Amino acid sequence: MTNDVNQPTIQFLGAAGTVTGSRFILSCGQTKVMVDCGMFQGLKELRLKNWNPLAVDPAEINALVLTHAHLDHCGYVPKLVKDGFKGQIHLTEFTGKLAQVILLDSARIQTEDAKYAAKKGYSKHNPPKALYEEQDVQAALGLFETEPYHVRKQVAEQTFVTFYPSGHILGAAFLEIEFFGKRLLFTGDLGRPNHPLLVNPDGIPAGHFDAVITESTYGDKEHEVASTNFEDAINKTVERGGSILIPAFAVDRTEVILIAIRELMEAGKIPRIPVYADSPMALKALKFYRDAIDEASPEIRPEIIAKWQHKDPFSTGTLVELTSVDESKSINDPQQPCIIISASGMGTGGRVVHHLRNMLPKAQHTVIMVGYQAIGTRGRNLVSGATEVKMHGEMVPVNAEIESIQSFSVHADGDELVTWMKTQTDAPGQVLVVHGEAGVAETFSDRIKSQLGWKSHAPHDGEIVRL
Repeated sequence: MTNDVNQPTIQFLGAAGTVTGSRFILSCGQTKVMVDCGMFQGLKELRLKNWNPLAVDPAEINALVLTHAHLDHCGYVPKLVKDGFKGQIHLTEFTGKLAQVILLDSARIQTEDAKYAAKKGYSKHNPPKALYEEQDVQAALGLFETEPYHVRKQVAEQTFVTFYPSGHILGAAFLEIEFFGKRLLFTGDLGRPNHPLLVNPDGIPAGHFDAVITESTYGDKEHEVASTNFEDAINKTVERGGSILIPAFAVDRTEVILIAIRELMEAGKIPRIPVYADSPMALKALKFYRDAIDEASPEIRPEIIAKWQHKDPFSTGTLVELTSVDESKSINDPQQPCIIISASGMGTGGRVVHHLRNMLPKAQHTVIMVGYQAIGTRGRNLVSGATEVKMHGEMVPVNAEIESIQSFSVHADGDELVTWMKTQTDAPGQVLVVHGEAGVAETFSDRIKSQLGWKSHAPHDGEIVRL
């Protein structure tokens, strides 16, 4: 397209043709506002894109707005700051708290992995290096500007942002952005109407939107309803003397899993075996969820506050929180049945990799995948039936049982996205579909056109769309 600098545009620098790497640039004249700043995850060709220079000079970006704290939405922020961004970073209170934990952990893992790769000699970088380090994270944290929900805030010239609860994870928001006279809606990652802790996503604000930028992670799927698969997998494994490993995202998924295990144990549906929460990041996130309940945060369901305020909904009665590396190593080769919940959720880094390496070769164990698995990740390979996976430069045989259970997802599926979109009072000018793997975004875009009768398009990476 011919680019008139005085015509508002949006450029898609990530999450277009893939799920991860959420990065969108709004431009008009000299004003540039970035929405989300995530890392690419999954396939090596995607991960390598994290090392490419951003298509826009970070120093020219006036402001950054974050929808939530997951790594694929905020994980590139320290690199953006390292490369010259000096504007404010607008986010909600709990997104700020969780992003601090996630980004510091990301820097730590990258630094440790670089050291380990140097020691083992399996990295192609010489010497192995991290994308960013702790000092880059600290510089980014100094730019955080916390915003409340439902309050219109000017963040740049002719740019106003309002945050609305999206029910995805604590602090998550969808955004109403007014940009040089254009009214835009960014879904971020939209939650579901049945989260065990968080209130349902807000309805869409009244009035006409010039463009809706929507996720489509599960746009071609319908989530399974809660089933007995989870308890069955646990019981079968315990009966044969094995243990259960659950790679789980440290933020929100760990909390949801702990609640489910507690309820099953209280109902006598699974045995009271030790439950190990083995992720420093997950334990810090747990504290924020406990704080939100105790403080009666409006993000938490009222019935949860009524029942669990100043109590602990996450304690199974057998919960052991592991903080040190030595404690984590002590359960690498469990001899008695137990449940281990450890990050990362796609098995790409952190302590769970060491547990996978020790438990996958042994047929008595079960690995339960409970979240989205991006193409190219160990988790995706496992649910796709891989007989071996690569870890720390070596191939590890897969003899353990692998289960994939999607009822714990905190992403809206295709039906839930369409139902939520119908809360709009007016048909939008256009819908731009992102955060979908190749084919999925297009499928969901076609559904929007056929079912809702709206103009819809799935942008490609780097595409500029006039607003």
